[in-house]
Amino acid sequence: MRKMKHMEDSRTENTYLIMNKHINGYGRLFGGVLMQWIDEMAGIVAYRHAGTIVTTACVDNLNFKAGAYLGDTVVLIGKLTYVGRTSMEVRIDTYVESPDGTCKVINRAYEVMVALDQNDNKVEVPGLIVETESEKAEWLGAQKRNALRKERRIEGY
Repeated sequence: MRKMKHMEDSRTENTYLIMNKHINGYGRLFGGVLMQWIDEMAGIVAYRHAGTIVTTACVDNLNFKAGAYLGDTVVLIGKLTYVGRTSMEVRIDTYVESPDGTCKVINRAYEVMVALDQNDNKVEVPGLIVETESEKAEWLGAQKRNALRKERRIEGY
């Protein structure tokens, strides 16, 4: 019988302070730095769920909504939205946190991670327990994205 885990079991949050080494020539957080943080976050979330080696299979979506600047506090929150047999979709939301604690979304990304054994063979991951209405909505959206990814693979993308 397949092991099951809750969505919250692998939820991960990380906070960064934007420093000079993180900004581009325009004074904003360099997109590549944020992409690295997002990919690391997706890997941690997937590892926590699968309990084994994981690798990035696909960066499905990466939407920059606003910038972050020198001295900003940036918060990344990652969570699973869907699992297949060996793959997992991870949603990563990125926020700029103001001094009063309010957060503004600056990025949303979806990555597909695949679980591997020591020989780089795909391995089955635990199932996902979907309980709340919000989790159910995430799951349904992820199913649609998964179907679109399969169509794109057939089309050669």
